[in-house]
Amino acid sequence: MTALIREPCDVGVIRSARSTSPGPKSLGRWILAATILGSSMAFIDGTVVNVALPALQSDLNASVRGVQWVIEAYSLLLAALLLVGGAMGDRYGRRKIFVFGVAIFAVASAWCGFASGIGQLIAARAAQGIGAALLVPGSLALISNSFSEGERGRAIGTWSGFSAITAAIGPVLGGWLVETVSWRAVFFINIPLAILVIVISLRHVPESSNETKGRLDSLGAILTTLGLGALVYGLIESSALGFAHPAVLSSLVIAVVFLAAFVIVEARIPNPMLPLSLFRSRIFTGANLLTFLLYGALGGTLFFLPLNLIQVQRYSPTAAGGALLPLILIIFLLSRWSGGLVQRYGARIPLVIGPLIAASGFALFVLPGVGGSYWKTFFPAIVVLGVGMAVSVAPLTTTVMSSVARDWAGVASGINNAVSRAAGLLAIAVLGIVMLHIFDRSLDRRLAKLDGSPSLQQSLNAQRGRLAGAVIPESIPPRARALLTDAINSSFIDGFRWVMLTGAALAVGSAISALLLIRGKPETAIGTGTDP
Repeated sequence: MTALIREPCDVGVIRSARSTSPGPKSLGRWILAATILGSSMAFIDGTVVNVALPALQSDLNASVRGVQWVIEAYSLLLAALLLVGGAMGDRYGRRKIFVFGVAIFAVASAWCGFASGIGQLIAARAAQGIGAALLVPGSLALISNSFSEGERGRAIGTWSGFSAITAAIGPVLGGWLVETVSWRAVFFINIPLAILVIVISLRHVPESSNETKGRLDSLGAILTTLGLGALVYGLIESSALGFAHPAVLSSLVIAVVFLAAFVIVEARIPNPMLPLSLFRSRIFTGANLLTFLLYGALGGTLFFLPLNLIQVQRYSPTAAGGALLPLILIIFLLSRWSGGLVQRYGARIPLVIGPLIAASGFALFVLPGVGGSYWKTFFPAIVVLGVGMAVSVAPLTTTVMSSVARDWAGVASGINNAVSRAAGLLAIAVLGIVMLHIFDRSLDRRLAKLDGSPSLQQSLNAQRGRLAGAVIPESIPPRARALLTDAINSSFIDGFRWVMLTGAALAVGSAISALLLIRGKPETAIGTGTDP
C-alpha cells in the first residue's frame, strides 16, 4: 500500500542525471508516454494488490503468512535488484533493459492471474519483482537522459502529475475489479498496458547508454537478495513456528552471514551498488535512517488496513480502495508548498515536524473499533497522516540530493529509493509478528469466556493464521456464530491497534533521527560528499 505514496527520490533520480544525448523534441511525447505507462504498471500493481488481498486469501484458502509473501516476494526482488537494474540500463542500453523489464512484468502478471494456488502466486509475484527492478529505474533513466536541462523540469512535472493520478485511481480501480470481475483481473490489466509500452518504446524511444562501461555488482545483488530473503523468511515463519525452531534460527543466521558478507564486498570492490563511503555524510545517513523508519511504519501498517476495512469493517473492495484517497490528494496538493520549507527553514525542522504529525496520524488509527462512520473513524487519521507525509516527502528528497557531492546525487537518490522499499519489506514481516501474537492472545481470552466445545476450539485453532479471514464452521448455530465472529473481529482490532502504535513509535524514531543527525540547510552539503 506504500505505492499510494511515490517512493522518495524518484524525482531526484531524474533530476540528478545529465542528459547525454537528448533526442528531437518530437520524440519527447512518445518517451513520456512510454515511461508514464510503464511506471503506471508498477504503481497500479503496488496499490491494487493490497485491496485484492482479502479476496485472494479467501479464494486460495491462504493464511496471512501466505498473503504476506504475496507482497514480500515482489518487494524483496524489487528492493534487492533496483540498483542493479539501473546499472544494467546504463551499461547495456536503457531502452533495451526497460523493454525487457516490461516484458518480464507482463508475463509474470499473466502467471499471477492464472495462479491456481498461493505458492504459484508467490513465485509469480517474485518474477514480477524482477521485471519491476528493470522497469522502474529504466523509466526514470529514459526521462533523465532524453531531455535537456531546460526541458527536463516540464517532463518531470508531466510524469509526476500522471503518477499522482495513477496513485489516486489505482486502489479504486483495483477495488472495482475485485468487486465486479475477480482479483485475477488486477493482474491481467497489466498485459495490454505492457504491450502498448513495448510497441511505443521500440518504435519511438531512442536507445542510450553510458560511454564508460563499469562492471555490474552481481555478487552484491546476490548477497543482498539472499540475505534479505532469509531474514524475511525467518521473521514471517517465526509467528507460527517460534524463534527457537531450527528453520527460523538457521534462516536468521544465514541472513546475518549473507548481509555481513554484502557489507564486506561493498567495501572492497571498485564499483559497488552501495558505495559505503556515502554514509560518511552525517546528513545522508540521517536521511536514510529517517526513510527506513518512516517508510517502514507506512508500509507495515498500511498492509493491514485493507484487511481491517474489508474483513472486519465490511467495506466493499471499491470503498476500501477509495478510503485512502484523501491521503493521496493531500500529499499531491501540498508537495510544492512543502518543497519550499527547506529553503525557508532548513531541512531539520520539516523533517522533525513532518514525522511527528505522521506519528499522530498512526496513533489516531488506534481509536476506531468495529463499525461506525468512515468520516468519524478512519478519515481523521488518514488526513493527519497525509499532512505528516506531505511535510516530510519533498524535504527528504531535497536533503538526500544535497547531502553528497553533485556527481553522486543520482547514486544517493537510488540508494534512498531502495532503502524505502526495503523498509516496507521488513516492516510487513515484523509487524506481522506483532499482529499474530496479539491476535492469538486476545482470541484465547475471548474464547475462554465463551466456553466453546473442544471441537470448536480445534476448528478455530486451524484458522488462526487467517486472522479476520477465519472461516467459522457452518454447523455452528447462528447466535454462537455471531459471538465467534465478534470475538475474531475484536481480536483483530486489538492486534491492529498495536500495529498502529508500533508505526507511531517508528515515526517518532524517524523524527529523532532527523533531530540528531540532520542539521543546516541542504545547500551547505552540496559538492562535499561529507558533512560541512
